Amino acid sequence: MILEKIQRENDIKKLSPEELGLLAEEIRQFLIEKISRTGGHLASNLGVVELTMALHLVFSLPEDKLIWDVGHQAYTHKLLTGRRAGFDALRKYGGMSGFPKRKESKCDAFDTGHSSTSISAGLGYVAARDILGASNSVVSIIGDGAMTGGMAYEALNNASRLKSNFIIILNDNNMSISENVGGMSKYLNGLRTAEAYTGLKKGVEDTLLKIPVQGEKIVNKVKKTKSGIKQLLVPGMLFEDMGITYLGPIDGHDVKSLCRTLHEAKRVNHAVLIHVLTKKGKGYTPAEENPARFHGTGPFDVATGESNGGSNQKDSYSDVFSKVLCDIAGQDERVTAITAAMADGTGLSRFQKYFPERFFDVGIAEEHALTFAAGLAAGGMKPVVAVYSSFLQRAYDQTIHDICLQKLPVFLAVDRAGLVGSDGETHQGLFDLSFLSTIPNMTIMSPKNRWEMADMVRFAVDFEYPIALRYPRGEAYGGLKNFRTPVVYGKSEVIYEEEDIVILFVGHMASLAEEVRRKLKDTGYCCSLVNSRFIKPLDTKMLERMAADHTLFVTIEENVLTGGYGEQVLSHVSRAHLGVHVLNIGISDDYVEHGSVDVLRHEVGLDCESITKKVITEYISCFKRENIK
Repeated sequence: MILEKIQRENDIKKLSPEELGLLAEEIRQFLIEKISRTGGHLASNLGVVELTMALHLVFSLPEDKLIWDVGHQAYTHKLLTGRRAGFDALRKYGGMSGFPKRKESKCDAFDTGHSSTSISAGLGYVAARDILGASNSVVSIIGDGAMTGGMAYEALNNASRLKSNFIIILNDNNMSISENVGGMSKYLNGLRTAEAYTGLKKGVEDTLLKIPVQGEKIVNKVKKTKSGIKQLLVPGMLFEDMGITYLGPIDGHDVKSLCRTLHEAKRVNHAVLIHVLTKKGKGYTPAEENPARFHGTGPFDVATGESNGGSNQKDSYSDVFSKVLCDIAGQDERVTAITAAMADGTGLSRFQKYFPERFFDVGIAEEHALTFAAGLAAGGMKPVVAVYSSFLQRAYDQTIHDICLQKLPVFLAVDRAGLVGSDGETHQGLFDLSFLSTIPNMTIMSPKNRWEMADMVRFAVDFEYPIALRYPRGEAYGGLKNFRTPVVYGKSEVIYEEEDIVILFVGHMASLAEEVRRKLKDTGYCCSLVNSRFIKPLDTKMLERMAADHTLFVTIEENVLTGGYGEQVLSHVSRAHLGVHVLNIGISDDYVEHGSVDVLRHEVGLDCESITKKVITEYISCFKRENIK
């Protein structure tokens, strides 16, 4: 087995050309077998096997720096740097991350997880190298999907001014998570080879130079025009127009050709972009035919490609959102839906099918999505933006200035809120309650179960001000079905009212809160249960009423404690001098790594046993403190 010869970085350089061909096959087979058991990002990794091999053949790690945009295509890179054994625990708690991690290997130059960052990070590395007088190479690898993100163009604008080598690899597979959209996708589809362009330009120049007396003057005049000869011959040569040398397109599955082009790129004394054409899912027919399905997959049967999770899964919160939104849109033509390249993940593919003229996929461009939504709202529409919690972070400024400042009725459907599991720190939705709560004119809701989710979607669509509906990944909770009081602005829902202890939970913490309450009652404690419903505005009247018969308020949320629901409750209790004790349960001031949600909840103390112990300890200490007084 050739793969067994790769024990550490740069071992690939010891292989013969014949062995390299076998290595590519072995890597693909290895990835298919391992990911079929653990789950992970398959299609994107199968597509970059030869590209990654070429990069490791031409460059020397860790001295040279490879920066992978997003990073879910870095599995081959991990194999070639001696981490084969780590794949048995890929994306499991305490195991190897599915993304590059600096703490994991000195060959991982930069932590990634979100899109469109690699060129900016690469430029930083280049600047540091030049200031320190070093000579190592810096390579940023970015996909065509990530190139739709505005941050990539901000970085390209700066890269154009470089006077030293910086290599950008554009991995073009015509896919992000969903099929790419927009002008950049169309542009890349139409690009010609650099060789053809260069040859044609040289021919024109030679012909013009043959003109007596005036030939050279004509050539110089044309070169000085805004677009020059290249624009006449190759319309839209965007990168060249920016001052970045363009090479390609190159067959991304031809190691020899890739190596030759990379060596050529190393000789350029400014920024150079290599356009590489790859096939997502290459080598595994189910992934080639359905790359979106195998972008991020759970365990599956290798022979068929079918999921091992079974087909009896109940509706997720995203499913409920999708169905209810489509029902509303069928009755109200002002309802529009927006996604940032996540139609499938957010459930908006159903809306796209039924209302294509009111559906907008803006690509990987969350900032644009929100300001676009603000414009739609100002124009009299009812825009709904479905976005993952961790990606909404990118549009914080737009939420403040373009939506909330103008009090525009934009509905933010905040999917994947709370712990999401195996993708780790960059994807956990643990900050949305905190950063959204700081914004004036913003309303925040979170549903306890599938029926309240439906009611809140209807409420949010018709709300006349900015509003965010926060919900988690996975199956919608089916408990507490009999508790379905109408959603009223700013009002919580008292489910059980007793005395002494009251549990105030946020959204999908409902089942956990129920379990804690049962445990407390089995131990002999009285305990009320309140569904917060609204994180902002806070239901202060409910808090003041509960303070009359309760000694301890316990808040439970799957969000960082800093700036979260619990802190708001604590703040009001203090300001209003309610005279009750408050125990906040949530995520401590830290990032949460990858692992299953159940394991992570136990690790962060968001499990029934841990919470019950904390509540009992705090309740007992309340009386001790009172007696001391």
